[in-house]
Amino acid sequence: MGFTSGYFKTSYQSDLALVETRSRWAFLVILVFGLAIFPFLVSVFLLDLANQVFLALIGAVALMLLTGYAGQISLGHAGFIAAGAFTTAILFKELNAPIWVTFPASGLVGAILGIIFGLPSLRLKGLYLALSTLAMHFIVTYLGAEYETVRGYSTGVIIPAPSLGLFKVEDPRLWYFFLLFIDVLVVLFSVNLVRSRSGRAWSAIRSREVVAEAIGIKVPHYKLSAFITSSVMTSIAGCLFAYYRGFVSVEAFSLFMTIQYIAMIIIGGLGTILGAIFGAIFVVLLPYVIDALGKMLHVPGRFTTYMFAIQYASFGLIMIIFLILEPRGLVSIWNRVKNYFILWPFKHKPLGR
Repeated sequence: MGFTSGYFKTSYQSDLALVETRSRWAFLVILVFGLAIFPFLVSVFLLDLANQVFLALIGAVALMLLTGYAGQISLGHAGFIAAGAFTTAILFKELNAPIWVTFPASGLVGAILGIIFGLPSLRLKGLYLALSTLAMHFIVTYLGAEYETVRGYSTGVIIPAPSLGLFKVEDPRLWYFFLLFIDVLVVLFSVNLVRSRSGRAWSAIRSREVVAEAIGIKVPHYKLSAFITSSVMTSIAGCLFAYYRGFVSVEAFSLFMTIQYIAMIIIGGLGTILGAIFGAIFVVLLPYVIDALGKMLHVPGRFTTYMFAIQYASFGLIMIIFLILEPRGLVSIWNRVKNYFILWPFKHKPLGR
């Protein structure tokens, strides 16, 4: 792969390197330093926003692997998050299980659901596959609601902060570094996964399933592996969601959550891990930006009751805008800005124009 600056990969070693150039190493060092000092410079509100982004990022990367790379449509993302959250809640309430038990248990439940509801992907495509995953969402939320009703948790299941050795993760700064550590592991795992045999097979299936099968790719195997990988990661995100929020309630896992995650990968840019990161940041911050604009513009109080509807509609509108005007998402905008500064002060026109 070549870069606009003239840098080309000329060996397998350089092709496998995650960070190739000195400028990228310098950017990485600045990024790490900025993330390290961020929680000590901002308010509790901004720290909570960062933690929300970190939580959303896990699910966004998981959906990107499934839809952006493997090309499998899923409308059950909120259901997988609910499965991980309710697994954590049930194990804690019934067995007083610590996070060292609930964390892998949530992933195991996600794997089971990924197998069960990934099997239809071997025969179904498009809208029919999306409807099968949507059915999973309703099944999981129904079971969660039944558990709340039977056990008498009318307002949700309360879960205390988890303990990591000698530390109890209650302080927002501890949550920040804990979630940042998990996110780094998720991103590194995903970046290497998409460059592996499985990742290349997923890309081939997404591009043309018939051709992928003709060149020897075991399409059913890799389709199912995409569902399992995504569902495990998403259920683990649900486990962390339960601990961070401190309670689990079925109302938190509506279809609106699924729409948010779909918006993340579309707005960020399908087919890139960086797109999942950009999309998670954009979608998490968007409602707060809308609220801030409402206050700046002194919106009358009678209109504040419609703010949720405005936020809900804005996701659909923004997705349509990106699909029409910028189908490659925020990643494409980032690449153009980056190339501008790399080539400055020299101007160039893309080939074919």
